[in-house]
Amino acid sequence: MSEHVAEHVQDGPGIRTRNGVLRGRLEDGVAAFLGIPYAQAPVGPLRFRAPEPAEPWEGIREATAFGPTAPKRPYGPPLDALLPDPEVAGDDCLNLNVWTPWPATGPGEDGPGDGVPGDGGPGEDDPGDGDPGEDDPGDGGRAVMVWIHGGSLIHGSSAVPVYDGTAFARNGVVLVSVNYRLGVEGFGVFPDAPANLGLRDQIAALTWVRENIAAFGGDPDRVTVFGESAGAISIAALLASPLAKGLFRRAVIQSGAPSARSIGVARRTTEAIAARLKVPATAEAFARVEPERLLAAQTAVTGRGNPVLSGHAFHIAVDGDVLPDHPGDLLADGASADVELLMGTNTDEYRLWFVPGGHTERVGSLAQRLLLRRGRISPRVAKVYREGRSHEKPGEVLGVLAADKLLRIPQNMFADARLNTRGAAATYLYEFGWPSPVLGLRACHALELGFVFDTLDLPETRALTGPDAPQALATAMHAAWVAFAKTGDPGWRPWDPARPVMTFGPGLPSLVEAPREAERRAWEG
Repeated sequence: MSEHVAEHVQDGPGIRTRNGVLRGRLEDGVAAFLGIPYAQAPVGPLRFRAPEPAEPWEGIREATAFGPTAPKRPYGPPLDALLPDPEVAGDDCLNLNVWTPWPATGPGEDGPGDGVPGDGGPGEDDPGDGDPGEDDPGDGGRAVMVWIHGGSLIHGSSAVPVYDGTAFARNGVVLVSVNYRLGVEGFGVFPDAPANLGLRDQIAALTWVRENIAAFGGDPDRVTVFGESAGAISIAALLASPLAKGLFRRAVIQSGAPSARSIGVARRTTEAIAARLKVPATAEAFARVEPERLLAAQTAVTGRGNPVLSGHAFHIAVDGDVLPDHPGDLLADGASADVELLMGTNTDEYRLWFVPGGHTERVGSLAQRLLLRRGRISPRVAKVYREGRSHEKPGEVLGVLAADKLLRIPQNMFADARLNTRGAAATYLYEFGWPSPVLGLRACHALELGFVFDTLDLPETRALTGPDAPQALATAMHAAWVAFAKTGDPGWRPWDPARPVMTFGPGLPSLVEAPREAERRAWEG
């Protein structure tokens, strides 16, 4: 049923999906189809229930504007000025967007010369090495990338301008971005409803991609999932989930790591919201609460600004279904070992959460020790960091320790586990280090996004990067992601016992072996 049907649609590019015909918008050789439903609206009897496939429609469906976003609140100040989070009203929040080269023809169209930046000769470990436009031989369509946004499981959407997929499509990739349920609607834990509804939404979206992406010129057997922060944590869970097996071939984890909580621990935020609402902590009771009132109670419990420092947060849950066990354990035991993997962190992750609110200035030595104890970071580990960073403030050292514990160290452990798994696919690590001049944020959390998507020219990107971010670095980083999606090789040496990490800025990308090794070794044992 899925076929290219441009001739059937007036005034725009057309695609026939399994559910019906879409009319998108066309600009400079890239067709965008926005707000496509992959599941039914999660309202009424479908609220707090697993996603149901979208209903078919008659005639031509307009797909020229972003669809509704999941119920959420914007970031509070000062993060709201740095992280734009648009809201689109409506119930049909389980929707996705597709950007594709037009016409959306199939095999062989995205070979050498498709416009991917890079001249093919910088050197052995340069991410532009070789032609990232080269495809696997005998492919049945273009490489596909599916973006899962971050936002602490309470913020974000696919409508964020920084996530515009035009550059990926311009370089021969079919780019898909996904909305999924957030907060208590997506990650509440109830005795009378399935857990991990937001993850189930992501799986439903990937199933839609599997069934429909060929109509857009994509190869359903060459899907790369990629995401940042909570989106990256979601991808680690998808890698571990038996329900997602076979839905993607490659994965990119940006500033995230395998993470989940037991049902009992994950339920605590839901119980706190129930207490504030004065209703039972059941899906039946929550379904009777108006969405706005529920959002108000959720915001009062979790806050709107700083997920690192708030008392309550939402977590992916080990539910025995989507996740039979902790994703870190499942992945260490070889789950998705056949999936090619690219992952990494930013040098100054913590500064997005610590600097705008002045936390780096307010944390003294005594407060640092108390917070380290609360975070279960051993004095021996902390001593290594303090001695190596004697010029930094206690709050800065605390931030690096927290980011390493949550992100860099688990990623290194994950890479080591894959290295020790017989027959495992290649693993590649990167570090993003270009320092933003904005508010002293340096290479903070989320800064790499405009470079990956090659959207440095947007004002929403410049809120975090400033006006003079280096386009050459964005060109190199974007090209590496394109190459990885097309070939499984971003252009540098895969993980091995020497621990190679491609560093992106400042300056030209370069391969570094075992960066900050003394600090990493402090965590061993």
